[in-house]
Amino acid sequence: MEINRPDVLAEVEAVFARYEVALTRNDVEVLDELFHPAPTTIRYGATENLYGIDEIRAFRLSRPSAGLQRVLSQTVITTYGTDFATASTLFHRDAAPGKVGRQMQTWVRMPQGWRVVAAHVSMIAEPA
Repeated sequence: MEINRPDVLAEVEAVFARYEVALTRNDVEVLDELFHPAPTTIRYGATENLYGIDEIRAFRLSRPSAGLQRVLSQTVITTYGTDFATASTLFHRDAAPGKVGRQMQTWVRMPQGWRVVAAHVSMIAEPA
């Protein structure tokens, strides 16, 4: 299995960047598009556990759209073969001083393109 094949890595980096823009703009249509539309898709959030695309969609539609700007750091995207990837990043928000957010996503190439099949978001106190 080839890890981080350049063409595949570039594809996932691009879709990850598209996701980040949609997230900070609260573009629910794009966010919904980038999550695999299945009951097996899971998103663990900072305060919620969402099982299946219906729960994820409902959360996105009810979420406040203010204060979503953030700064990413230590982003690591790793591809495995041509159809599987992980994306991990830290993030900071002005609205959460002294805290660091952590985000991990599992991406799979589907017939429609790259889609998130599992995601986890959490925040912790900024390590010393």
